[in-house]
Amino acid sequence: MNTLELILPFSIPPAGLEKDLLKAMHAPALAKLIARSRSKVLLTGEEFSKALAHEYLLAGDLDTIDFSSSPATAWDTMQTNGVAPRTGFWFSLQPVHIHFARDHLVLMDQRRLQITEDESRQLFDLAKTVCNEFEMELVFGDSHTWFLRSDAWSGLKTATVDAACGHNIEIWMAQGEHARAWRKLQNEIQMLWFSHPINQQREESGQNTINSVWLSCGAGKPSSCAKAITRHANMGELKSHSLPSTASETVILDSLTGPAMNSDWSYWLEQMHELEREYFIPLLNALQKNELQEFKLICSDARQIVQFTLTPWSLRKFWIKPSLSKLFAVKNV
Repeated sequence: MNTLELILPFSIPPAGLEKDLLKAMHAPALAKLIARSRSKVLLTGEEFSKALAHEYLLAGDLDTIDFSSSPATAWDTMQTNGVAPRTGFWFSLQPVHIHFARDHLVLMDQRRLQITEDESRQLFDLAKTVCNEFEMELVFGDSHTWFLRSDAWSGLKTATVDAACGHNIEIWMAQGEHARAWRKLQNEIQMLWFSHPINQQREESGQNTINSVWLSCGAGKPSSCAKAITRHANMGELKSHSLPSTASETVILDSLTGPAMNSDWSYWLEQMHELEREYFIPLLNALQKNELQEFKLICSDARQIVQFTLTPWSLRKFWIKPSLSKLFAVKNV
């Protein structure tokens, strides 16, 4: 039986904007899917959870979540990037921009930095010299994510870069016995980058500087229950995707995350309409033709995850009119 599980982060609209977004949104296929589904709340996080709801979902078992720290996924991310550690406790280390906002510091959305491969490599080489002085190993993953080995820091409680994004970073900084040692390393890297030509060029061109690093997702081994997913980072990749021919497949679409995190709701609507054309209409057709036997749409915001499940039989409920109200009132599900 073919099953498709589609994870759609930040598809749950924020409180206070539901009516405006519902009025502006035209997605009849999604409306039919949502209205005729059965829904179930999978997760409700805490106010200051140190990762986004879907990040905990991807990490594995929802029954054993520690909301006081980011999920232990660094090993899994390393393997995704073609890095195969043999031993040690590893963290994700990401180049970021932190800026002043009145009386506190705020972490900027890393997507908006648009870090090039060349910029990342040069800054990585500088950061690596600092890590070497601290007798720590630093490994390059991609332009947005590197990996730091520190066996002594295994007790640190960290937050993911997306969970901390847009907030006062004070309560999101790493906490624990070795937090001061981490901040010393962070400060050394910041000072080395401060006057680097890369940042001078970015400032001159009106771009935000890359002025700090963020530590998260420490792990001493691969996750035993992380979801195996197909990740589509943009709509171009999505267009070439076909329905699963195997027993089941889990797909994540990230196109709503950036707009939602930056409160760009006009762009969020554009992305929703693109998803309607490229995904929801084909999925509805596949269910109607019995080409897909089960479809699970997993929607989330920063704290909550709700699953909408459909089968071809679900669509026979002709008396239920297409409506997005179940999604737009999801906090009451």
